[in-house]
Amino acid sequence: MSFRILPYDETYRAEVLALSLRSWAPVFAQLEPAVPPYVYHTFYPDGWGARQTADIGRFLDAEGRCVWVACDDRAVLGWVGVRLHPEDHMGEVYILAVDPDRQRQGLARALLERALDHMRDAGMRIAMVETGDDPGHAPSRAAYERSGFERWPVARYFREL
Repeated sequence: MSFRILPYDETYRAEVLALSLRSWAPVFAQLEPAVPPYVYHTFYPDGWGARQTADIGRFLDAEGRCVWVACDDRAVLGWVGVRLHPEDHMGEVYILAVDPDRQRQGLARALLERALDHMRDAGMRIAMVETGDDPGHAPSRAAYERSGFERWPVARYFREL
């Protein structure tokens, strides 16, 4: 498969948003029954799609200079967004999405490598990525592990008030 990785610009916005929702629909379908309803509905009172669209839009507006898109001649196939945390000498893969029809074709790995190169160029010493521990995020965890990320033991607890 032929694709190129390019810096993000505003002309990609609609495709990035649409691709993200397509990419995460199966993930959120498995996430909702895996977490307590009061947690899910607190995070996504208007639905996960509305929350994701708003969050991604804010990220693109504020930090689009640290975003890259994978494209072929017709469309955006995937994208990655990075945040730098110089105080910790750490780069964060903040967001990664690949079109469901193009997954398992090397796009995530190529986007991750572009993100890691950016982190190295910025003088970061470690890279971090977070993802869910639910069944829907299993492919993401596998991709990160194949790229050399090691799991950090974290537990996050919630309680309804």
